[in-house]
Amino acid sequence: QVQAVESGGGLVQAGESLRLSCATAEFIFRSFEMGWHRQAPGKERELVAMISSGGSVNVAPSVKGRFTISRDNAKNTMYLQMNSLKPEDTAVYYCNIPRINVWGQGTQVTVSS
Repeated sequence: QVQAVESGGGLVQAGESLRLSCATAEFIFRSFEMGWHRQAPGKERELVAMISSGGSVNVAPSVKGRFTISRDNAKNTMYLQMNSLKPEDTAVYYCNIPRINVWGQGTQVTVSS
């Protein structure tokens, strides 16, 4: 069973930074586009950023300039570096591999004002 395992969430103050990680199997990591979505309380899940197997990125306008998505091929791990966090970034963040419909368990990010 394919898994995507997230880590790195937590509670921070506005303006601070966090880095999320998502690890999966090597074959999966090297073959498919991966991404991050988030879901805030009472809201629909939304795309945050995607990165292709070749490294092309797509970042949502709401986080562009603050969040950076990247991948480390040596570690089979994708990252989401989140800087200048705002209270409205508070959500559960999910790693996903859309081509094979795999979702991680989610990691909570809470930003206090």
